[in-house]
Amino acid sequence: MDKTHLVDEITGHRRMRRNRKADWTRRLVQESRLTVDDLIWPIFIVPGAGIVDPIAAMPGVSRMSVDKAVEAVKEAADLGIPAIATFPDIEMELRDETGSNSLVANNLINQATAAFKKAVPNIGIITDVALDPFTSHGHDGILRDGIIVNDETVDQIVRAAVMQADAGADIIAPSEMMDGRIGAIRRALDASGHQDVGIMSYATKFSSGFYGPYREAINTSGLLKGDKNSYYISPANGTEAVRDAALDVEEGADMLMVKPGIAYLDICWRIKEAFGLPTFAYQVSGEYTQIKAAAMNGWIDGDRIMMETLLCFKRAGCDGILTYFAPEVAKKLAKA
Repeated sequence: MDKTHLVDEITGHRRMRRNRKADWTRRLVQESRLTVDDLIWPIFIVPGAGIVDPIAAMPGVSRMSVDKAVEAVKEAADLGIPAIATFPDIEMELRDETGSNSLVANNLINQATAAFKKAVPNIGIITDVALDPFTSHGHDGILRDGIIVNDETVDQIVRAAVMQADAGADIIAPSEMMDGRIGAIRRALDASGHQDVGIMSYATKFSSGFYGPYREAINTSGLLKGDKNSYYISPANGTEAVRDAALDVEEGADMLMVKPGIAYLDICWRIKEAFGLPTFAYQVSGEYTQIKAAAMNGWIDGDRIMMETLLCFKRAGCDGILTYFAPEVAKKLAKA
């Protein structure tokens, strides 16, 4: 029998390679696409002026004073990046057991938000109300007798969320994983006249080893006492993560986030399928640094892996990605 006929008999005349044979057919049938509209850029803010401080554990990423960050945010807006997410690295003398600086109306995070909104009104500002940048112990909540207390922490982050909205934040993204915080924040925002401020819930934040470089960036790695296993989700628990997300949906979350990203694509898919809300992934510092470090050593094609991982988030159902690669990706897409 002719070998071609034998193959056709086995495959039933279905040849998957027909749609892969040329660039134009591959483009025509491509299922997932990455655009600049999918990008959220996390940035780190420090006090002072004229500061661009490279972060050793995150090659290509720097802490910036507000004036320098304004310049960077303008460039991001010009590249078409829809939104930024801000994280402060405040002075050590302002950090205490309860993270009280989070309740100062003109604290660093709120100063940055106000400056960005004035200079670049057409870019979205996403702020986090977790207390870890403000505490002397590096935890996301208030620590009492060795325990992160849930309800007292929620009361404080609710007040901080209203202040962040007052400063001009468009979306509050609470990442501390306290129970009941989404509903409490929603009620407080509505009561204070911020009905249009959205909530992007860190619905499934896992107790992961991928956060190390981030903790260096905000100077909490040397402060952290113990671990965060009592309030973050175990990496082993997918069903628990979906249940967590369901509670946030019930409480009024507008968007859901999965953190970290690439190791949790199954969670991205399950959450998008279960709830249908806009779903985002955070390609966290450890993921970013792995790619950068391997590329710097010549072990991988950094640009190719960067784009591949982001496209995988889209394939897994994500509507967007928080990524430190955002400016690089936006420039690359603009040239495509």
